[in-house]
Amino acid sequence: MYSTTDFKKGLKIDYKDAPWVIVDFQHVNPGKGSAFVRTKLKNLETARTVEVTFKSGDKVGVPDVATKEMQYLFNDGSSYTFMDMETFDQVTLSADEIDDAKYFIVENSVVSVTNYKGRPVTVEVPNFVELKVIETQPNIKGDTSGGGGKPAKMETGLTVTVPFHIAEGDCLKVDTRTSSYVEKVK
Repeated sequence: MYSTTDFKKGLKIDYKDAPWVIVDFQHVNPGKGSAFVRTKLKNLETARTVEVTFKSGDKVGVPDVATKEMQYLFNDGSSYTFMDMETFDQVTLSADEIDDAKYFIVENSVVSVTNYKGRPVTVEVPNFVELKVIETQPNIKGDTSGGGGKPAKMETGLTVTVPFHIAEGDCLKVDTRTSSYVEKVK
């Protein structure tokens, strides 16, 4: 069992017989009354987000979740196929199940797949990934100022604002938490 003192971002908990992950939390100690913890939870199965308030000292369960490193193989248009790198078993997830992770995975990349009671529910990607630019406006000569940027479409369909010097075919490092450009990869 987890207590409210164990809460941290990313902690997976069992709440109302469902797996949840803590997206955000705040310990509140009012001047009058008892302390409580205000949390924002995301359901691992449905991706629904709710705000829940726990009394200080409340206990929640530990969910039956296991995370495995898996290799992304391919997308057939409606589903994404991953392979367990130890057993070579394949798992298929729909676009809704992997949510925004679909914008950060390329063939043969390794991701973490979380299983709840033996069934895959979410895909977690690394904080930074390298993606190739497939479409952007041509370079604007002489515009080297630090401000502004232009949109660039990546190989996964993600659109990122990039500096003006970025061209089609460039490989970029992208932050998966904010969907933003970090740097050009040489």
